[in-house]
Amino acid sequence: MDNISLTPIGLFMQAGLVGKSVMALLFVASIWCWLLIVEALFGLSRLSRALSQAKAGHANALLAPIDALGAQEARIRVAGETVSERRQRVADKMTRASVELLTKAEGGLANLAVISSVSPFVGLFGTVWGIMGSFVGIAAAKDTSLAVVAPGIAEALAATAYGLAAAIPAAIGYNRLGSAFSRLGQALVNRAADHAVELTRDPVAPTPVGVKAEAA
Repeated sequence: MDNISLTPIGLFMQAGLVGKSVMALLFVASIWCWLLIVEALFGLSRLSRALSQAKAGHANALLAPIDALGAQEARIRVAGETVSERRQRVADKMTRASVELLTKAEGGLANLAVISSVSPFVGLFGTVWGIMGSFVGIAAAKDTSLAVVAPGIAEALAATAYGLAAAIPAAIGYNRLGSAFSRLGQALVNRAADHAVELTRDPVAPTPVGVKAEAA
């Protein structure tokens, strides 16, 4: 028992081949999880800043292609099309472009859901394997003392801890970032609808010749 190290590295070094494989896989998943969170945070910040600049009336290179697509679609005239139908067509075009932009900003956010759901089961496999190792040790030594079962139990609990270290931040990151991107997506849809109204607004018709304007 005294020779067992409770540090993550010590537990990894003392584990068997299967235990080491499980821990290594979960460690890589944990690192990947944090990289995905940082990537999503960067995309979220960038897109939020672009929307704030657009609301303030400033041009933004991130949203400029969407506005250009809307303007291009607004210039297309369809015979028999009403203003409302033309406005809806422009809004749909800008909405699709906005969704594509949002998807790029999210990066690998969906992979966080995979990590959060799979990691506990991978850790559970390592836990079961470690407990099985303890039973094998008991059978070989014909002794149920703590010194016999401690290595296997330590390996089992270490696998559980590695699994939770990957699953917890992945679950929190996916839920929090997913909610933030959902709100941002709704803001983009609203912006597309508002911008479509501006692009399809007909200019004020000139006063016909021969009709006098009313006196102020």
